[in-house]
Amino acid sequence: MKLIHLSTDDGKMKNKNDDLDSAPIKNSIDKGEQSQEDFDKDKPWESYTEEQLDDVLLLIDKERGLPKDYVPSDLVEPNVPFPFIEELPQRLIRQEAAAALEDLFKKANDENLNLYAQSGYRSYERQENIFAYYVERTGKEKASRVSANAGHSEHQTGLAMDVTSPEVNFQLVTSFEDTPEGQWIKENAAQFGFIIRYPKDKEKITGYQYEPWHLRFVGKEPAKIIHEQGLTLEEYLGFE
Repeated sequence: MKLIHLSTDDGKMKNKNDDLDSAPIKNSIDKGEQSQEDFDKDKPWESYTEEQLDDVLLLIDKERGLPKDYVPSDLVEPNVPFPFIEELPQRLIRQEAAAALEDLFKKANDENLNLYAQSGYRSYERQENIFAYYVERTGKEKASRVSANAGHSEHQTGLAMDVTSPEVNFQLVTSFEDTPEGQWIKENAAQFGFIIRYPKDKEKITGYQYEPWHLRFVGKEPAKIIHEQGLTLEEYLGFE
């Protein structure tokens, strides 16, 4: 893996391969210590310290966001297959998550599964364009169920990767859950430190529809607890 440094302008590159085209229309945190009482909802990014921004348990949702100019310092391209050849920022993910993703893909490949990475890091500006696209197509209310406002996307953290397979034509669709790859991800992702960030029947907590393709790296121990207890990241961190 090669460490890659991006400016905020890198996210403005046009990319016909990302989910703008393919998507469908109580534990406490003792690693970063962010309590609900300490959190400033009016200026959420000013409530996170630099150490907390680097924490793999960083919570980003509709209320808690990131600075416009935030770019992870350790973005790398994991050695996993993508369904496109262009060199784009969406190939990137943070270094620790990339190593875990490589292990996950190796195990999937060993089991003869055709898993592909589709969309990782996304800049504030890129997310701004994507959200505007959905608003124009479906209206703000529906757009908010399938896409994040700029600054509130997990993709900007560099800790998320959308995955897919040839069986769904490399799209990011809920039918991915019915593929062998989707079923395997559901049962095994936690072993590698990943969770399905927006699980089924949890929209009232996460604010987003079910996304069986959206993996979020949180580390092995938190992922194990979240998976075994059927939690969201909000519930695990005590923010539900």
